Amino acid sequence: MQADPMLVALRRGLLEPLVLAAVESRQRYAAEILAALREVNFPAQEGTLYPLLSKLRRDGLVHHEWRESPSGPPRKYVLLTDAGRQRLAAFREHWNDLTRMIDSVGR
Repeated sequence: MQADPMLVALRRGLLEPLVLAAVESRQRYAAEILAALREVNFPAQEGTLYPLLSKLRRDGLVHHEWRESPSGPPRKYVLLTDAGRQRLAAFREHWNDLTRMIDSVGR
């Protein structure tokens, strides 16, 4: 069975705000971000996450820092910038507006 194209597009559009939300309260490295997304049943793969993290960094929404790992090579931890916090807050406001519209239209 094929997925509804509208829902696929919506899910694709949600990846950026979900990644921003995943690093809102604490710094995480890529594997932790993927685990956080999968924990809420959002399908995400490394092949889409790494290019998105690079784009978010270029756009000034996240910053990264290298830290030593207790097991293996150093890890790149991602954290929100002020611009990233503003983008996430704007998305949440817009999402709430959309939810209200969907809930109230046609009543």
